[in-house]
Amino acid sequence: MTPQRTTLHIESTLKMAEFAATPMGAASVTPAQYPANRMSAMAILLMASFMNLIDVTVVNGALPSMAQTLGATPSQLQWVIAAYTLAFSLGLLPFGRLGDTFGRRRMFLLGVGAFTFASLLCGFAPSIEWLIFARILQGLAGAMMTPQTLAIAQVIFPPEERAGIFALFGFSSGLAAVTGPILGGYLIYLDIGGLTWRPIFLINIPVGILAIVLGLRLIPKLAGMRALGVDYVGIVIAALALLLITYPMIEGRSHGWPLWTFAMMMASIPLFYGFVKWQQRQAKNSAPEVLPASLLSNRAFITNALLSSLFFSVIPGFFFAFTFYFQDGYGFAPFESGIASLPFSFGVLFASAYSSRLGTRGQTQRLFGGAVLLAAAFLVMNFLSTPDNPPTVWRYAIPLLAGGIGLGLAVSPMFQRALGSVVGRDAGAASGGLQAIQQAGGALGVAMTGELFFAQLGRAGGAAAGAGAYTAAFHLALWYGIIAFIIVAISAVLGPKPAVKPA
Repeated sequence: MTPQRTTLHIESTLKMAEFAATPMGAASVTPAQYPANRMSAMAILLMASFMNLIDVTVVNGALPSMAQTLGATPSQLQWVIAAYTLAFSLGLLPFGRLGDTFGRRRMFLLGVGAFTFASLLCGFAPSIEWLIFARILQGLAGAMMTPQTLAIAQVIFPPEERAGIFALFGFSSGLAAVTGPILGGYLIYLDIGGLTWRPIFLINIPVGILAIVLGLRLIPKLAGMRALGVDYVGIVIAALALLLITYPMIEGRSHGWPLWTFAMMMASIPLFYGFVKWQQRQAKNSAPEVLPASLLSNRAFITNALLSSLFFSVIPGFFFAFTFYFQDGYGFAPFESGIASLPFSFGVLFASAYSSRLGTRGQTQRLFGGAVLLAAAFLVMNFLSTPDNPPTVWRYAIPLLAGGIGLGLAVSPMFQRALGSVVGRDAGAASGGLQAIQQAGGALGVAMTGELFFAQLGRAGGAAAGAGAYTAAFHLALWYGIIAFIIVAISAVLGPKPAVKPA
C-alpha cells in the first residue's frame, strides 16, 4: 500500500480563478462555456484515477507471491515498485506538457489505453524481468493520464466548484488506499484459475476499456497549445540524472557495492546541475522548458519540493518492509497483511477529508503536527516489534491509525507551501514538477529502505535465522522514517513560507 499519491486533491489550494484566467487555463474553455455534462466527465476522470491508484496499493501485498512464482530476488522485487514510481516521476513533466500542447483529453485517453495494455502485460508476465518492463510501461502510462485528470477538471469546472471537485480526488485516493490491500489480498487468496497474484493487474482491463468508451463520449474536446513546445533535451537530462542515482541504490547491495555504483551516483550531480543550466538557457532563448527556470530560482518552491521528496520517500519504503516483515517473517497471508495495514488507510482517508475543509489555514501547524505524529507512530511500532512479541493483525492498529492521520494532515499544507509562491503560467508546470519530485522521492525511498532492510536481514543471519532477523530489519526501516519525519517537522517551522498567499 503506497498512499503517497493520496495528494491529488491538493490542486484546490492553488489560486484556481487566477489559473483559469491564464493562457494555459483558458486555452480551451472560457468561463461562459463550462460543459453541462461536467459531472459525468468528472466520473470518468475519477474512474481512471481510481484504477491507477488501486493498482499501486495492491502490489506490495503481492510481492512475496511474485517472489515464489517468478523466482525473484530482493533487488528485483524492489524494482517492481521502484520501476513504476521512477517511470511515473520521469513521465509527469513531459506528459503534462504534451497534454498542454497537443490536447489534454487526447493525452488522457491515450494514457488510459496504454495503462490498460500495460496491465495486460503485467498480468501475463512470464518472468520477473518481463514484469519489471511492464511496470515501467505502466508508470509511463500513469504519468500520461494523471496530469490530465487535474488539468481537465481545472478548466471544465467554474472556480466556485473546484475546491469540492478536487476534494473528490482526495476521497478517491483514500478509498483506493482502504480497498486496495483488502482487494489485492482477497484476489490472491481466491487464486482464480491458479493465477495467484495476476488478477490484481488483469482487473484493470475491463475498467480501462469502459473509461475509454465513456471518455470519448463524455469528456469535452480540449484544444492544445502547439506553441508551448516540448523540451526533449531537458527530459533526457532529467531522466538520466534520476536513473544514475536510483539504479545503483537498488542494485548496489546485490553486487557488493562495487566502485561503479558510487561512480554512477556521483555522475548524477553534474547532470542535475546541467539540467538547471539547460533550463536557464531555454528560458533565456524563449524556448520550451520542461521545468521553468523561474521555478528553479524560486527558493520556497525548491526547498518545499525537496522536503516533500524526503517526506514521501518514507511511506512506500515502509510498506515494502512491512509486507516482508509480516508475510516472510511471520507467515501472514497477503489478505491478513492487507487487513493489518488498513488502520493507516482509514487514518489517511479521515484526515485528508478534514484537512481539505481547512483550506489554507494553519499550514505550518498541520505540517508540523502531521510529521510529529508520524514519527511518534513509527517509534511506537519500533517499541512494539520484538522477537518475543510477534505481530498480530491488530497489534499495530493504533500507531498505524495515528500515522495515517499524520499523513492526511501533512499532505495538503506541504503542497500548499510549495505551490503557494507560484502563480500564473507556472502553476501547471509547478504542480507537475512537484508531483515528479515527490514520485522520485518514492522511488529513492523504496531503494533506500530496501537496502537497509535486506542488508540488516543479511547481517542478522538472513531468512534462515527466522523471525528475529526480520524484526531487526524492520526496526532499521522504521528508524529511517523516524529521522526523515523529524527533519520534516523541524523544517516546517524553520523553512521558507510561500511568498504569495493562496486565495
